[in-house]
Amino acid sequence: MATSPGGGLRPVEPLSVTDQVTAELRRSILCGALEPGREFSLREVAGMLNVSFIPVRDALRHLEAEGLVITRPGRSAMIAPLDLGDLRAIYRLRRTVEPEIAGRACLVLPDEELDRLEEQAIGFGDEKLLIEEIYEAHHEFHLALLAPAASAWDKRLLNTLWRAAERYIRIGFGALDPDLHEHHRRKTAHVALVNAFRRRDPIVAGQSVREHLEHNEQIALHALDSRRATMAEQTSIAPATTRARKPGPVGRKRRR
Repeated sequence: MATSPGGGLRPVEPLSVTDQVTAELRRSILCGALEPGREFSLREVAGMLNVSFIPVRDALRHLEAEGLVITRPGRSAMIAPLDLGDLRAIYRLRRTVEPEIAGRACLVLPDEELDRLEEQAIGFGDEKLLIEEIYEAHHEFHLALLAPAASAWDKRLLNTLWRAAERYIRIGFGALDPDLHEHHRRKTAHVALVNAFRRRDPIVAGQSVREHLEHNEQIALHALDSRRATMAEQTSIAPATTRARKPGPVGRKRRR
């Protein structure tokens, strides 16, 4: 097979079936199409995606490592429930890791990169954009702030934590989308992060990131509490509705 000049480039291989199944299941879980707590068989998923059983099994192993599914004996699985304890643990780790990296990154980020990130932060205030539409850009924004000081292992850990937090963030901030003041707050909060990095002070940058994470955690916790309260209310109403059904005929004569 012919090689490119210099022999350094190879043809790009298409994604494997397992990679495609993993990406589609992850997308469906994060957007809520596959709801927390839903149980399913691996054969069921394979049929829905029109693939064999094996790539579904392998994809679920990847997603279990990300905390998104729970596999069970007997070739079945469940979408991981949303859990307050898990959310707090995720943010406890993020507050340990991210401020420290920020303190080093603020010393080396070029001014032109900070200018670019400030423009991106301003765009987060667009009232027409929902959290679903800006989430990937939001992810890229935070990675770009930390990337100059993040090692390969730092990035692996950050991406694992961000993936784990993503469902909570989408739910929490998605619930705020109808509030136009929230769009302005998003812009202001992210511009403030950039300005903190511009000061080239590790303590200021680290504290700014820590406060940003604390605020986001509280929003996600509140959204999860509200979601649970709504579900509990719906569950408590259901039996009452059943009891309120019109009774059948009464007073029927007994046979002698």
